[in-house]
Amino acid sequence: MLYNKVFPHKTSKTWVVFVHGAGGSNVVWFRQLRDFKKHFNVLLVDLRGHGKSKKEYTKEEIYAFDEIALDVIRTMDHLKIEKAHLVGISLGCIVIRAMDKLAPGRAESIILGGAIVQFNSRINALVSVAKLFQTIFPYMWLYRINAWILIPYKKDIASRKLFIKEAIRLGEKEFKKWLCMSTEIKDNLQEFLIKEASAPVLYLMGDRDHMFLPTVSNLVKKHFNSKLEIIKNSGHVCNIDQPDAFNERSIQFIKSISAT
Repeated sequence: MLYNKVFPHKTSKTWVVFVHGAGGSNVVWFRQLRDFKKHFNVLLVDLRGHGKSKKEYTKEEIYAFDEIALDVIRTMDHLKIEKAHLVGISLGCIVIRAMDKLAPGRAESIILGGAIVQFNSRINALVSVAKLFQTIFPYMWLYRINAWILIPYKKDIASRKLFIKEAIRLGEKEFKKWLCMSTEIKDNLQEFLIKEASAPVLYLMGDRDHMFLPTVSNLVKKHFNSKLEIIKNSGHVCNIDQPDAFNERSIQFIKSISAT
């Protein structure tokens, strides 16, 4: 089972499950925890190969993306969490959409920050370069380049530093395992472009998220059950760049769904 942290609320029956992105851990939610646990029961997890879940999957040579999503579902099952509001950042958003595909109805609502909804030409190029040079250059060189491309602005330096720091903890072996899943991830995204989630979706995107904001804007126009809110003065990792705005909008959305 995934390493997890549970923060029970004294009276609320509402659960919020946080899913971090590739190369991260539950640490990336440190600016959300204080506000969310005031209102809800909170579950934080470390995905397979990440953080303190890393030691549990050292024998796995190849990962399947659906298994990554099932890990979170099984953790919810173990903790007897029947339904929850799911909050993700970056690649964690794709994990949440995969969870919803495999277990529709488990999500009461879905909040996707810095969402990746499509591999555009630049992402395809980054993945191709990483695959081509993974045996030549140290993986951290490749990861640092990706970090600078995804989070290029000086104003977002704190997010970029955390992004790189967590990647160092990930390690080269795990980096390559996740890189090998890029085709599966791309196939999932193609499906998600057509098929809507089973629960209402709120996209929270930074106004400086130059890589992914345009594709999310286009997607929301086509999906009836989704809406987009843009967070000012924020880059790709909007939960860290502007935590107050991220928390306020997320909590308000969850309460509006719970009320209905």
